[in-house]
Amino acid sequence: MTHLENIKKLFSKNFVENPLLESFEVGKIYLSSGKLVACDPVITNDMQPFTTEFPKGNFSVLLHKERESNCVAYAEIIFSNTAVSEWEMAVTAGQNVKDLAEEEVFGYPVESGMGCLMDADTQNSLNELEKRLYHSKGADFMGIYEEFFHEYFFDEKGAIDQYAFLKPADEHPGTIFAFETGYGEGFYASYIAYDKDHQPVKIITEFIEIS
Repeated sequence: MTHLENIKKLFSKNFVENPLLESFEVGKIYLSSGKLVACDPVITNDMQPFTTEFPKGNFSVLLHKERESNCVAYAEIIFSNTAVSEWEMAVTAGQNVKDLAEEEVFGYPVESGMGCLMDADTQNSLNELEKRLYHSKGADFMGIYEEFFHEYFFDEKGAIDQYAFLKPADEHPGTIFAFETGYGEGFYASYIAYDKDHQPVKIITEFIEIS
């Protein structure tokens, strides 16, 4: 599985050392339940969380951009600085990597050009926000991207940034980390690093394979 071997090579240390990548710590994500969801929040906001139980709390988020294109190649959440012992492809309920043919992956589809990482509780808050907006605006409702996400990425002068942290509910501390995905549309897998006690150290989503 070349994708997994490449992830091991790039991300098993506490830093990324590759001249083709530029890395940034961009903020922290809050996980309230430890059930992590990766999805295109515009088209797959009902995505199931990964089966791995992650820690709860605030965790550092990094983006790794391909230098040549300035596109997001990898998104990363760091849960601890413990040494990495093994890597596995992230799966949701009912998925088994043994069922995959060579070079096949489990992941999530992106059609909007935007992906995100968020807690399952925050996903519920986002879906409740969409329902409230739809019922309050009726025929004027333009969709959750236009009503909620767009202002974080664009203003009247054009694009603002390639990522944003968003709170869909004031009463809930959960945050959505949303970002541009690689070159745009695609199907993207995630990979989890574990320590010797099989506790998650970090999770990486790959959008552009850098070797």
